[in-house]
Amino acid sequence: MPSAKPVPAATEATFTITELAAEFDITPRAIRFYEEAGLLEPGRKGRNRVYTPRDRTRLKLTLRGKRLGLPLQEIKELVDMYDSQSSAAPQLRAFLATLARHRQQLEQQRDDIEVTLAEIRQHEKRCRALLGST
Repeated sequence: MPSAKPVPAATEATFTITELAAEFDITPRAIRFYEEAGLLEPGRKGRNRVYTPRDRTRLKLTLRGKRLGLPLQEIKELVDMYDSQSSAAPQLRAFLATLARHRQQLEQQRDDIEVTLAEIRQHEKRCRALLGST
C-alpha cells in the first residue's frame, strides 16, 4: 500500500470516508478497496483518512467506469490519465478506444443471448408440440 499523503492545507476542502460513502451511496469498505487498488490516495489526520477534492473526483470517475462495466485496471488507467497535466486529447482517444472495446464485448454478449433465447424458444415449442400429441 502506498504511503499516506500529508494532510492538505487548511484552506482546501476535505472529506471523510463517511461523507464520501454517504454522498456516493457506497460503503466505506468499497472506498478502502479503491484505495488498495491505487485509485485514491487519502492523507491522514491521526488515524482518520482525509480525502481531497481530487480524491472525490477520482472516486466519482471510478464509480462511473464501474457503472459502464469497465474492469478496474482500465478505470485506473483512465483516471490516472485524468490527473496528467498533458492535453485531454490522449485521454479522450484512450477513453474512446476503451468504450469501443466494451461496446463490442456487450454487443457480442447480446448476440449470444439472442441465440440462446432462440434455442430456448425452439425447445419450448417442441415440448409443447410433444405434450399436445400425447
